[in-house]
Amino acid sequence: MTLFHMALEQTFLAIKPDGVQRGLVGEILGRFERKGFKLIALKQLTPSRDLAEKHYGVHRERPFFGGLVDFITSGPVVAMVWEGDGVIASARKMIGATKPLEAEPGTIRGDLAVNIGRNVIHGSDGPETAKFEISLWFQSSELNDWIPAEQVWRVEE
Repeated sequence: MTLFHMALEQTFLAIKPDGVQRGLVGEILGRFERKGFKLIALKQLTPSRDLAEKHYGVHRERPFFGGLVDFITSGPVVAMVWEGDGVIASARKMIGATKPLEAEPGTIRGDLAVNIGRNVIHGSDGPETAKFEISLWFQSSELNDWIPAEQVWRVEE
């Protein structure tokens, strides 16, 4: 038996404290699993202020920076790394617009988010951001390389 395995794109997603506290973790995980993406890392933690400030560093000079940091450190976050073909763009579509009132029905934010300050989930916006965020939240030893059963093919020789 020969295994066919190719390097696929990875993205970072985080279910924010409002999503965790509202019991939406299973719903959100299920959406990505049903889509066919592979979960390669998962942990729950309450982010430190230092981690939050690094994560949101691009917004450091904006007036809402302090509020972002305060919120993301206010309770547990479920941090994840997902892998798949086109996972970054697909995850962004599944998540929906940042402002829940602008998010389409059927998206995570369109269906589950309350307002811009409580929009349930974060997702990397591009390959460089994904690489940065994955390395910020996870050590390489925490990323699991595995092949889903449906991707294992028998090759007749």
